[in-house]
Amino acid sequence: MENLNYDDLTFTEAKLMQEEFRKKLKFDTPDHTQIKTIAGADISYNKNSTLMYGVIVILSYPDMKLKSYSLVTSETLFPYKSGYLGFREVPTLLKAWEQINHKPDVVVLDGQGYLHPRRMGVASHFGVLTSHPTIGCAKTSLYGYYEEPSAVKSASSSVFERNSNEHIGYALRTKNNTATVYISPGYGVTLKKSLEIMKACVNQYRIPEPTRIAHQIVNDFRIGKLKQGFWEVNEPLVLF
Repeated sequence: MENLNYDDLTFTEAKLMQEEFRKKLKFDTPDHTQIKTIAGADISYNKNSTLMYGVIVILSYPDMKLKSYSLVTSETLFPYKSGYLGFREVPTLLKAWEQINHKPDVVVLDGQGYLHPRRMGVASHFGVLTSHPTIGCAKTSLYGYYEEPSAVKSASSSVFERNSNEHIGYALRTKNNTATVYISPGYGVTLKKSLEIMKACVNQYRIPEPTRIAHQIVNDFRIGKLKQGFWEVNEPLVLF
């Protein structure tokens, strides 16, 4: 997977690749009572720039303490288009993954997993290539229909595909009277377990801790506050 590059792909070719990747999806959940670490993955970039800043943070589970993080940069020419985020972001995230010697038990990506027109959101894309359990946690709805869950924290409702009525994810309320986030398995995690795991990752914010912390750290990296590489956390970082 080293130097994975999608720059020359057309969207038609990318769609065909997603359909092939979909055949490799599996959701035979391992024993999640044994989860000790969980990661959050995110990308940041400056507008109109081809330089991507990537991070994978590793937290203890379920107490959500930051243990380490991997920071990388990478160039991409693949354009942004809804439904094709994996082709833009996964090559950079794989570089961050390669720097991690002791892999986390589960990786949460800022984006969709199975909740996708071709069931191949960024979390599924990353999971297929790494053969590692992943979950998608998105801030906005991409696909499907659902009934709005109640306004109380931890309420959820199932998201369904419109034509087949297949259950493909969840809308989850992470704070009272706050907009939902969208949870779906990426790879190696069942629908039910993806929701259970993400509920355990919610603290006092709308965004669950793995991707919330990843977002803050990668933005600090992009503006020069942090350096590229793999870093162990010996003292708590001040994150807001």
